[in-house]
Amino acid sequence: MARVDLDGNVIKPMTICMIGAGGFIGSHLCEKLMSETLHTVLAVDVYSDKIKHLLEPDSLPWAGRIQFHRLNIKNDSRLEGLIKCSDLTINLAAICTPADYNTRPLDTIYSNFIDALPVVKYCSENNKRLIHFSTCEVYGKTIGSFLPKDSPLRQDPAYYILKEDTSPCIFGSVEKQRWSYACAKQLIERLIYAEGAENGLEFTIVRPFNWIGPRMDFIPGIDGPSEGVPRVLACFSNNLLRREPLKLVDGGESQRTFIYIKDAIEAVLLMIENPARASGHIFNVGNPNNEVTVRQLAEMMTQVYSKVSGEDAIETPTIDVSSKEFYGEGYDDSDKRIPDMTIINKQLGWNPKTSLWDLLESTLTYQHRTYAEAIKQAIAKPSAN
Repeated sequence: MARVDLDGNVIKPMTICMIGAGGFIGSHLCEKLMSETLHTVLAVDVYSDKIKHLLEPDSLPWAGRIQFHRLNIKNDSRLEGLIKCSDLTINLAAICTPADYNTRPLDTIYSNFIDALPVVKYCSENNKRLIHFSTCEVYGKTIGSFLPKDSPLRQDPAYYILKEDTSPCIFGSVEKQRWSYACAKQLIERLIYAEGAENGLEFTIVRPFNWIGPRMDFIPGIDGPSEGVPRVLACFSNNLLRREPLKLVDGGESQRTFIYIKDAIEAVLLMIENPARASGHIFNVGNPNNEVTVRQLAEMMTQVYSKVSGEDAIETPTIDVSSKEFYGEGYDDSDKRIPDMTIINKQLGWNPKTSLWDLLESTLTYQHRTYAEAIKQAIAKPSAN
């Protein structure tokens, strides 16, 4: 039976140029497109490890519908050709690890703004649709964070719930280089929006709010640099796997919402297949029901990991560290990140389903199964010498 869109129209197979297809989000989106649709994916990335299972062997049911193109979008003349022969371009490429924002601000700005410019330009010049992945970081701090600590207004959702079309973007001062990422992402959003207004670019902008699941981020020294600092959930996973205390930056008081990658990918598929409802829109994609402080997240992950691994929690499960000690000079943070879901619900009828406990259980089960043995061996090596 033919697949239909939200308005009952038959969905025609399309060719999608996916930039950053080899990353966490890209790998899950490729899986979804291969298993549930007849679309073809031109998978563009410098790495293919996370989608290797989709590319080999040739006997896979979707063989021929996914092609891997190893190229760096910085300066590769093949990029425009791939965009030209596609119906839709999805740009997932980014440096998006908070530890890099104030230690590698130039790389962060170039990666998220300068490197994205040709993608936008080629889509606009060739009349191709673009789905661009931005970030919830573009909102920066909430209005509520500037209110006095005892102000009753802090209880009013209007001061901290983030809306695509009305919430301001509030960043720290220029010397707080942590905001280099958010500024670069906001500027490319503004450029895309301007291309739509002035040149008719058909676009959709996605603002992810902490998408979590198997294959997310990296575990230092195992499938990423040993000296690197990944995002909070992978950081905590790494500590749990190594039986080390979880480090709470500045007391772990920041609040975050987390959404399961498989829920989020459902939303992206709706955007891909319903251009009439998605084009010209910016969409928050998160789960406001899964809000916790970073300290609460650490406590919950400790409990879930004990269940998944069968190991007791260590004697001191968490320790407090300062942001300067953990991230270096120039770090700053947002207080809360709660997405308003009105627009995506109205346009695409989408709502997230998975609870925080369930998404943590799925992620930690995968990580324990995938990394536990490698980490044991890595820990054992020095003592063998």
